[in-house]
This record gives sequence, structure tokens and C-alpha cells, in this order.
Amino acid sequence: MKLSVIIVSYNVKDYLAQCLVALQRALRDIEADVYVVDNHSKDDSVHFVTTHFPNVHLVSCSHNYGFAHANNIAIRQSDSEYLLLLNPDTVVGESVISRALSFMDSHDRCSAVGVQMLKADGSKAKESRRGLPSPMTAFYKMSGLCERFPQSRRFAKYYMSYLPWDQPARIDVVSGAFCLLRHSALDQVGLLDEDFFMYGEDIDLSYRLLRGGYENWYLPLKILHYKGESTQKSSFRYVHVFYEAMFVFFRKHYSHMFFLLSVPIKMAIYLKAGVALVSMLCTKVRHGLGFFRVHREAEPEYVFIGSAKSIGQCRLLARNKGLKATFIIGNNDTLSEGHIGRVSPIVNQYVVYDISSFTYDRILSFFSRKPMPHVNIGLFYPDQNTIITAEDILR
Repeated sequence: MKLSVIIVSYNVKDYLAQCLVALQRALRDIEADVYVVDNHSKDDSVHFVTTHFPNVHLVSCSHNYGFAHANNIAIRQSDSEYLLLLNPDTVVGESVISRALSFMDSHDRCSAVGVQMLKADGSKAKESRRGLPSPMTAFYKMSGLCERFPQSRRFAKYYMSYLPWDQPARIDVVSGAFCLLRHSALDQVGLLDEDFFMYGEDIDLSYRLLRGGYENWYLPLKILHYKGESTQKSSFRYVHVFYEAMFVFFRKHYSHMFFLLSVPIKMAIYLKAGVALVSMLCTKVRHGLGFFRVHREAEPEYVFIGSAKSIGQCRLLARNKGLKATFIIGNNDTLSEGHIGRVSPIVNQYVVYDISSFTYDRILSFFSRKPMPHVNIGLFYPDQNTIITAEDILR
């Protein structure tokens, strides 16, 4: 087997379905199998996958033991040459996996490949390229120097923002959202460390691969990662889990400095989490006492682009849902620039592409070529009569 794709899922049934549909296109000419490891979801994901994707190898866990543990279950079952760890809230372009595999085939020392992850508005996610979070690199990020000097190889190492976006480059850390791995390299350095429940396991694995004499690479191949930036990174839970993961990483790889680092790291965890908690409580109190008027978000507007048949379905769906909408008939051939030049950006707008009329590669190219603030991607699935955006599932 050339490739095994491993998706760990937890209560994201509709996004998982979208991910699997995109994979069917991307794997069309590749000898591959797909594993879905469900971490004890409560949204009927297991039955849904069994019913609609019978060719997927489904593992239904009776408990949620974390991201690393779930991936390791499927890795142990796979005997393929390559492994792709993929988040369920991603959409992969048709050519991405085949091009990434070709790169690895021609680079024997390449152990892991990451790609250009796009946020919902088409802008590039900084997490696509990362450096190892050494104590000084972590300090530069937390102190704001990383953001202040994005072209500095010293201060901006955390996101490696000095690298060009449109060229392959060696990086330190490959994101777990899309992590293409050489199985033989993983056999040498070991599986994902299950001490990491969520976050940090990709950093740890990337570091062990580098120490094993391998190379990690970034390729300018585009995927959509819906939820990467929508996570409430100021929330109490995120801050606590993320910094605890960093605490595990430092304890494991910087044990000679751990005595000096443990107190500052713990202080950072408690400080960040405390600030997030106080902020949340203050907001609730202010709303409850009526100290300020709740901001009313602008009503979203939709631009539907697709075949005449799909546009007919979208018109009915928009009418039934009371959506503000405009409609454009077109496809890959007739609209070579897609929505570019046809959409005037306004606050809270979705451009919804019919996936039967456009390839994922072209859709992602349109959005990445000219990201517009507040204009986000949406995808229409005519067979299910469903619209999927980063915020909503409409059917």
C-alpha cells in the first residue's frame, strides 16, 4: 500500500463528511486506504461513516484518550509506505496529496511534509511553518517580538515567517492538521507520544524526526483548514491545555534546564488561563447587568456560484432559510477567475461554490490569490443539498 490516511474525529460529523468527499477526489489515482478513528463522539458520527463511507476503516473508541493515542491505533494497523495524519476540518485539493507524495519519493531524507493551510477567508495560516519552540523562541513569541519582527530569523523563528510562501522550504515543525509521514522514519523514531493529550504531539514528533537525521519540509500546496483559527485561543480551556502541552515538551526535551524553566512555564499557564477566565467572567457580568448594548452582528450575505441545476437548489434553500443571496451561473471553464472581480467585499459575506462545477484546487486558488476581509469560503454539496461554512451547516 502506498498511503494510509488517518483522521481522528470527535463530534464533527458534517466536517468529517466534507473531508472524506474531498479525499475521494484526491486519492483517485493513488493506492490508498483511509482510517477514521472516532474518539467516542456523541453526534452519530460512527453510524454516519459506516452508512455513507463503507470503504473507510472505522475504529470506534469507547473513550477519548486524546489525539496521539487515536492516531497510534491506526498507525499500528497500517502497513503502507506513507502515512497522512489529517484533521477532519480540512478540505484537500485534488492534486495536493499526489504532488506531496512525488516530493517525498524524490527526497529520501524527507520524513515529514506540511502544506500551505488556508483560513476560511483564504489568508495563509501562520501555523503552516513553525520552528522548534526552544526556550528563547518561545520567549520571543510570548513577548511579541516574533510578531513585531516577522522577517527576523532570530525573533520570528516560531512561525518562520521569513520564509517565502510560494517555494518549498525546510522547516522544523510540521502541523498535525496535515502531516505526511514516511512510515520507515516513524518506525525509527517511534509513534506519537501519548503524554500529549491534545496539542504539542506534532512538535514533539517533528523534533524527534530531526534528531533522527531526517528533514521536515513545507510545500506550497493549498488546503483549507476551517477550525484552525476559529478556536477560541483566549479561552480558559485552550490556554490551559496548550501551555500544559508546552510544559510536557520542555520537561521531555530540555530536562537539563527544566528546574529553571518549570516555574516560569507554570506561571505563564496560570497567568494566561487566569486572564482568559477573568475576561470571560467580566463579559458575562457586563451583559447580565446591561452595562453595554450587545453588538448585533451583520446579517450574512451569500453569493452562490455553480451550475444552473445547483443554482436552482440554492435559490430554494436560500428562500427557505431566509438568506440574503445573489446567484452566478458558471463552472471551472466559464469562470476562470471565479468570484474575483465579481464580488464586492462587505462585512460577513460567504462565497459558496458548487463542488460539482469547480474543483477544490481552483476554489482554494481563487481565495488564496486575493483574500478579502470578511469574505469567507462556503461549499455547496448538491447531492446532499447542503452548504458548509466555517460557522454553519445549512440544509
